[in-house]
Amino acid sequence: MSQLETAMAILMNTFDTYARADGKPDSLSKKEVKALMEKELPGLLQGAKNQAEVDKLLKALDFNGDNEVDFNEFVVLVGLITCACYDRCSKR
Repeated sequence: MSQLETAMAILMNTFDTYARADGKPDSLSKKEVKALMEKELPGLLQGAKNQAEVDKLLKALDFNGDNEVDFNEFVVLVGLITCACYDRCSKR
């Protein structure tokens, strides 16, 4: 697989791993999102000014308002974080 295909497979596998925790494999609960972010994005959480900001971000990403994060919403989260990191790194 190419690097991009590998990255996509990792993204899908990561979502599936955390989504399975509560028995609903198609979405992440707030608890699962928190576990994923603590384990997979520790730098993001450390960089957040407070937990309220993280909660606000997650609420904004819940496009359909079901209090869960489905795969499409998860991909948007990862994309936004990736863009923010790219912008910050490319300006150095």
